[in-house]
Amino acid sequence: MNHKFSIALIIVALALITYNVTLIDFNVPLEYSTVALIGIVASLCAIVLLLIFIASKKIQKKVNEN
Repeated sequence: MNHKFSIALIIVALALITYNVTLIDFNVPLEYSTVALIGIVASLCAIVLLLIFIASKKIQKKVNEN
C-alpha cells in the first residue's frame, strides 16, 4: 500500500466522520445516535492505524537505507 492510497483512505475516513457528525442528535447524543458515534470512533481508529502504518513505512525505509 503506497503513500497516496493511505492518504486517500484518511480522506475517506474524514468524510465519514463529517457525515456521522451530521447524524448525531445533540440534545440526547447517547440515546438515538449510537450508530453515528460508533462510526465516528471507528473512523478515528482507522485514521490512527493509517498514521501508524505511514510512520512505520518511513522507519522501514530509513532502516533499509543504512
